[in-house]
Amino acid sequence: MSKILIINGPNLNLLGEREQSQYGKKDYKFLEEICLNRAKELKINIEIKQSNVEGEIVNIIQEARNNYDGIIINAGGYTHTSVAIRDSLSIFKKPIIELHISNIYKREDFRHKSLISDIATGGIFGLGVDGYILAINSMQKLLQNGN
Repeated sequence: MSKILIINGPNLNLLGEREQSQYGKKDYKFLEEICLNRAKELKINIEIKQSNVEGEIVNIIQEARNNYDGIIINAGGYTHTSVAIRDSLSIFKKPIIELHISNIYKREDFRHKSLISDIATGGIFGLGVDGYILAINSMQKLLQNGN
């Protein structure tokens, strides 16, 4: 059975409270529930972690190398700034899907640059929390096909 890790970066714990025009009204608990329900339907194991601390995210990614088959990551604001998260993802050597609830390319100029896109297997942007379901579906197919 495949094991997938979903990593959420800074401020994602405040979904539903912050910038609803960008992130919607659904809260973080709802996000976790839909991900866990989809994983159950697909008969895959998913663990979801969230941190506002860059070093903790790096530690989570490093530990994932031996325990997970793929990573889905919404690095939040660290997408645009963290070489450390990028470097830890490059060491993972398994499928990675970069995910953003909002479309980072329709926002402020500084958000247009992702430091992790070029090492990710694929990306999903701007589809709200539904993007997580698409990412889970896509990761399952990547792992089934041996990509």
